[in-house]
Amino acid sequence: MAKAKAKTSAAGLWLMKSEPEVFSIADLERDGTTTWEGVRNYTARNFMRDGMKLGDLVLYYHSNAAPSGIAGLARVSGLAEPDPTQFDPGSDYHDPGSSESDPRWLMVRLGFVERFSSLLSLDQLKSEAALSGMPLLQRGQRLSVQPVSAAHFAHVLGLASARTPLPSVT
Repeated sequence: MAKAKAKTSAAGLWLMKSEPEVFSIADLERDGTTTWEGVRNYTARNFMRDGMKLGDLVLYYHSNAAPSGIAGLARVSGLAEPDPTQFDPGSDYHDPGSSESDPRWLMVRLGFVERFSSLLSLDQLKSEAALSGMPLLQRGQRLSVQPVSAAHFAHVLGLASARTPLPSVT
């Protein structure tokens, strides 16, 4: 049986979550790029493997924060490749069941695009009727990597543009 491809938004638009005390949008702005390692959910891994393309835009979400919310934009700058933390016994992300000949876990590379002048809080996002179907806002949705529809992405950028000038996203 063939592996099912992960469904993605046609425009290659994503939301990725990071705890700001681990790696914030300010850290990405400072460093310019980062690897997105440590993903240990098969659906999220499949989105990175089967859906993400170079140049795809990413809403950078601060999770487990006070408040949680969208902090800025990133861009996929490197396609899925084996996550080396799965092979490192000293890593919190070590997976003794994964092998270098058949790696179980992948990572992508992200590049900095924009830090919003202020966070778009989860409460604010929930109050927007236009975002009611956004996966992030669905009960029980905990994926760290998820597709975003073009309409939802545009609405979020519209909310952010009232706060900060955005670069061209074409």
